[in-house]
Amino acid sequence: MKKYRFKKYKKKSGTLVPFSLKKDIPFKTKRIFMIYGNKNFIRGNHAHYKCSQFLVPIYGSMEVHFEDCKTKTNKIINYKKKQGLLLKPKTWCKIRFLTNHSILMVFCDREYEYKDYIEKYKNFLKIVKK
Repeated sequence: MKKYRFKKYKKKSGTLVPFSLKKDIPFKTKRIFMIYGNKNFIRGNHAHYKCSQFLVPIYGSMEVHFEDCKTKTNKIINYKKKQGLLLKPKTWCKIRFLTNHSILMVFCDREYEYKDYIEKYKNFLKIVKK
């Protein structure tokens, strides 16, 4: 897991946070989606065999629990910090929204593939212990 900071340009009229798909996203993006959530709702709760995901909070705060073969931790991500979080393949991810009307944008390096999902935690543990 690696955190990335984004540039921001402030004026009296507001703040601009540009994203360059070549410079700011750490892989060639194939798919982007948004998740909308309210306080205490859980999303994710799975891993991927091959897909990397880059999480960018657009609005609100989220607690991201992630686990791989070496690490098991939680990180709070918040749109005000202008940061992104990279999740590599074979990383279990569970997202809990901490605020109402939260928005999370996710960049992926692969198209959607149902077979890429590891949906059962027991199966994930077997896979990462190999």
